[in-house]
Amino acid sequence: METSPELAIRRYALPFRSPLRTARGAWTVREGILIRVTGADGRLGYGEIAPIQGFGGRPLDDCAAELERLGRFPAREALVTQAKVLPGLRGALVEAGIDSVSTASRMREYVAVAALLPAGRAALPVLRDRLELGFRVAKWKVGVAPIADELALLDDLLALLPSGARLRLDANGAWDRRQAERWLDVAAGRPIEHVEQPIDAQARGADDLLQGLAADYPVPVALDESIAGDADVAAWLDRGWSGVFVIKPTLLVDPEYAVDRLAAAGANVVFSSALETAVGFRSALRWAFTWRGEPRAVGFGVGSLFTGPAGEVPPLAPFWRWSDFERMDPAASWNALN
Repeated sequence: METSPELAIRRYALPFRSPLRTARGAWTVREGILIRVTGADGRLGYGEIAPIQGFGGRPLDDCAAELERLGRFPAREALVTQAKVLPGLRGALVEAGIDSVSTASRMREYVAVAALLPAGRAALPVLRDRLELGFRVAKWKVGVAPIADELALLDDLLALLPSGARLRLDANGAWDRRQAERWLDVAAGRPIEHVEQPIDAQARGADDLLQGLAADYPVPVALDESIAGDADVAAWLDRGWSGVFVIKPTLLVDPEYAVDRLAAAGANVVFSSALETAVGFRSALRWAFTWRGEPRAVGFGVGSLFTGPAGEVPPLAPFWRWSDFERMDPAASWNALN
């Protein structure tokens, strides 16, 4: 008789080292669930569920309840079925040898990393430091202060960039149409790689407005909050989206399927952190190392977000090698929450 796998979960509420200021306000605590699955042969698999407010998806309490209903020793079939609706679970099953991925992709030797800049004038010293470290792509949070102040600061930031460096602007859906058009006008002809989520994904007519902005301006528009889950990836591909897809694998139920569809469509993709612990960070970044399309600097340049092993990731650097992540031990994050 086949031994049932063992399922264990641990909820966490970890304060960020420093609050993250966005157009939605200050974010001080990250909540989520770590998953550990032990296969019949003793292999361990780890996953993470860490939804973000404003991205849609299932509430954390609902995810926890679904996992708790499975019990400590669920049937393999029950786990596989639940992995079709809960993000983070399938990756744990694959690691534990209970499920498998359909294709084996070759790992890239390294990926470039985009540095994350804070909102406001605090971005200036951080950008100087990151450029000295060798970063050539940075993302700046905008939509936090008055537009006139941020546009003036934009000139100061762009003046720091050496030849070949690029800046990404992330509005987190803070602007209306007129404000977005003003920013896109200013961005034209400047070293700005893309403007991320200029319009709130939940605003009336947002999808059509985003399509119009992408068609009317030369600076690419990137979707972030508009990609709240697997179905959104498919929907925007079906619409023929010509801009950038910012993909947070931690938020997807089946990253493999989404990434395969994006690659087949020749989509422009930036892989990004969902500000998760080291467990989700490592699992999500794997998809960037196996991406078959044009490589873009990944949005994982956030450093260690939390104090202690739960958030310990390789040191911030303009390039990462996969070997840096093979050495990461998800059990350290799991044990840190004991």
